[in-house]
Amino acid sequence: MPQPIIRLADVRLSLESRAGVVEILKGITLDIARGQSVAIVGPSGSGKTSLLMILAGLEKATAGDVHVVDRDFNALDEDSLALARGEDVGIVFQSFHLIPTMTALENVALPLEFAGVTGARERASSLLDDVGLGARVDHFPAQLSGGEQQRVALARALAPRPKLLLADEPTGNLDGKTGRAVVDLLFGLKRKSGATLVLITHDERLAKECERTIRMADGRIVSDEQAVVAA
Repeated sequence: MPQPIIRLADVRLSLESRAGVVEILKGITLDIARGQSVAIVGPSGSGKTSLLMILAGLEKATAGDVHVVDRDFNALDEDSLALARGEDVGIVFQSFHLIPTMTALENVALPLEFAGVTGARERASSLLDDVGLGARVDHFPAQLSGGEQQRVALARALAPRPKLLLADEPTGNLDGKTGRAVVDLLFGLKRKSGATLVLITHDERLAKECERTIRMADGRIVSDEQAVVAA
């Protein structure tokens, strides 16, 4: 039986504040299977984005075990974590985080070029075709709508062909129709690539499209629900 792509054991995160130490995550134990689509939902302040940051290697757990894509994240330094993200973890944020002085093609090609991938621009062009922006490759972010910028961000996240795709409120800055189009695209590309998808969302309708929904409150997992598949 294959190892889970994510294995967390008693993960805790504490951060310093003016009022003292604040416990953000309070003992998260979680396995996620390869190829699964998982929604993480919960109110603001429940710890869901902090959990995603740990899965991305952008935040170090204060305690507990963090294994992501066959790597022990606790044992890696910043350079090794950056390498892990570049090879195996794609991230889509609510804010698009595109480089404003680069075209859509350059934004998507950049992580591939950093990784020394041969044919980076050709792959980036193909991905922009996949997200419906083949005619916009030479446009800068300011020349693109919000939905188009999020599609560029999605193409960039998928460019290294990651095994794990993390999405933090990917439709949060989009209107309903545009958000729906991005969601359809996200799930379609997930199926095409075979990647595991972990999706942070407050949208219950979106969560129901995932195979599994994990609910958080006050830094803890309070429920873990498998989708009911119709006969």
